[in-house]
Amino acid sequence: MTITQLNYVLAIAEHKNFTKAAEKCFVTQPTLSTQIQKLEDELDVLIFDRSKKPIELTDVGRKIVLQAKNIVDESERIQDIVDQQKGFIGGEFKLGIIPTIMPTLLPMFLKAFIKKYPKVKLKIEELTTEEIIIRINDGHLDAAIAATPLELETIKERVLYYEPFVAYVPNDHRLYNKKTLETADLDVDDMLLLEDGHCFRDGVINLCKTFKNHTDDQFQLESGSIETLIKLSNEGLGMTLLPYLHTIELSDKQRDKLRHFADPSPAREVSIIYHKNELKMQIIDSLHNVISGIIRGAIAFQNVDIISPLPK
Repeated sequence: MTITQLNYVLAIAEHKNFTKAAEKCFVTQPTLSTQIQKLEDELDVLIFDRSKKPIELTDVGRKIVLQAKNIVDESERIQDIVDQQKGFIGGEFKLGIIPTIMPTLLPMFLKAFIKKYPKVKLKIEELTTEEIIIRINDGHLDAAIAATPLELETIKERVLYYEPFVAYVPNDHRLYNKKTLETADLDVDDMLLLEDGHCFRDGVINLCKTFKNHTDDQFQLESGSIETLIKLSNEGLGMTLLPYLHTIELSDKQRDKLRHFADPSPAREVSIIYHKNELKMQIIDSLHNVISGIIRGAIAFQNVDIISPLPK
């Protein structure tokens, strides 16, 4: 039994197809099939039921896959230990970022990180929190940047910063003439929200539910992007809430419509999250340090009230 054979098993279990698994492993399909056959002969069991389309794991195959993942992870940890001992920070690193954080945070830290750690090959994807959790648990992401707390048993969270919510209020809105808002002023019936699947949307709803009892069927107008919410608000279709970093590059005309909240300001907690068994901790530490250092110059708010990103 070899680590290579176990990697082949994991690839087939993921793709449910020998050809696709071979492509992922950069070997020919006959080579992969031969190695799987040798492993099954050695163990005297069938790992895969080849009669099913797509291929399925046998009962014992499911148990083997779970153990194989542990063994492969631990084998990779050896290289991680060596890298840390040598002070080496490099290699491929797969990072997910949620849509309401990606456009503002990524331009702030990416150039600085690449310059400081040129041997790290970042592969960045924009993903929802739900997609991120699945991919971290499946081993397809090394880490992610998302709104927290998520309080999941398998995932660790390291806070990067706290980002206040800022109201964007059109001229004809009932709150336009109020210079400082209270959370109790909010009413989801005259607010624009992100569409379902965005944790920022859930945070806004949770914020409103703190003071009022609303049901989701009252929400009439939703959008997939914060930029669209701003445009709709400019048309007088309602107010919206923006994460603070989205307000920095607004025009002077748009900034006239911003209204801050009285302390403690409602805010979201933004963290770098990763699996509790993650191997590439030296890269996670480096990302955390670079982002935290940069963000301190952009967000000076201290007195905040963290709003959960999870739906209530």
